[in-house]
Amino acid sequence: MDSGRLKTTVGSSIGQQARRDARRRELARRRRRTFAGLSLVLVVAAVAAAVLLTRGGGSTPSSYPSATTRNPARRSPTVASTGRPGTEPAPILMYHVINPPPAGAPFPGLYVSASEFAAQMQTLANAGYHAVTLDQLWSYWKHGTPLPPGKPIVVSFDNGYQSQYSNALPVLRRLGWVGDENLQLTGLPPSQGGLSRTQVKELVAAGWELDTQGFSHADLITLDAQRLAYQVATARAVIQRRYGVPVKWFCYPSGDYDATVIAAVQAAGYTGSTTVVPGWAGPTSDPYRLPRLRVLGGTSPEALLSEIAAIREDPPPPSSYSA
Repeated sequence: MDSGRLKTTVGSSIGQQARRDARRRELARRRRRTFAGLSLVLVVAAVAAAVLLTRGGGSTPSSYPSATTRNPARRSPTVASTGRPGTEPAPILMYHVINPPPAGAPFPGLYVSASEFAAQMQTLANAGYHAVTLDQLWSYWKHGTPLPPGKPIVVSFDNGYQSQYSNALPVLRRLGWVGDENLQLTGLPPSQGGLSRTQVKELVAAGWELDTQGFSHADLITLDAQRLAYQVATARAVIQRRYGVPVKWFCYPSGDYDATVIAAVQAAGYTGSTTVVPGWAGPTSDPYRLPRLRVLGGTSPEALLSEIAAIREDPPPPSSYSA
C-alpha cells in the first residue's frame, strides 16, 4: 500500500473512531441526564410521601390515621362545627360480658345475653337514641361539632371480653352505631374469653373508640405514685403505639378514684374519665367524673329505658368514690 492510500485509510479509521467516541460520549451524557431526571422524580415522590405521612398517614402519637382514614364512622362529620358549644346531655351505658352467665359465675349480674343486648339496642334506637363515642360527644359539647341525628348515648364496654366483639359488634354495626371499649391491657387471654389484638384492631376499624382501664384493673387508690403512673400513663402510651389511636378517656377500675387518682389521669393527658356512679353526662359535668349506668343481666328493654330516664336528674359523682 502506497503512502497516500495508507494516510487515507488511517485518516478514515481515525475519523470513524472519533465519531464512535463522540457517539459514546453523547450516549453517556443522555444516560446521565435520564438518570438525573429519574432521581429528581424519585426525590419529589419521596418528599410528597413524607408530606402525606406528616399530614395524616403517620403512626406517631401526634397523628392517628389508622382508625379515622380507614373507617368513615370515625371521620369528622362533613358539616362544619357551629362554634357554639352543644348543650344536650347524654347517658353513658356500661356493659361487661355479652353472654349468659355460666354456672357459678361470681358476678352474674355483669352478664347480659346477646339476645337481651340486641333487644335493648333496638329499643333505644326506636326511642330515638343514636350511639356516639365520648370523643364525638366532647367535640359537640366544646365546639358544636354536629352529632348524628337522634338523641346521643354512649355504649361502653369494660375489661375487653371477647363477647363484646362477637356479640355486641354485629348488633351495633347493623344499627350504624359505634361502641367505646375500655381496654384492660393484661385482661383475659383469648383462650379464656378475652379480646385478641386482631379483634381489638377490628373494633377500631369498625369505628369503635378505644380507651382504657389501665393494665390490670388495679385498685388505683391503694397504689404508690410509680405504680399509679404505670397503670394510668404507661398504659395509655402502650395502647397508642399498639393500635394507633389517641386514647383520650380513662375508666376507673371498679369505679374507685380520689383526688390523687384524678390528678394522675390529668397529668397523663386524658381528656377525662368515667365512673360507675349513675347519672347523665353533660357539657357542665366534671370531665374526670363522668357518670355511667351499669346495665345488669335480666334488664328488659323497657326497664332500661325507665332506668335511663330515672337517673337524668341524679347528682354528679362525688369527689371520691370507693366500692
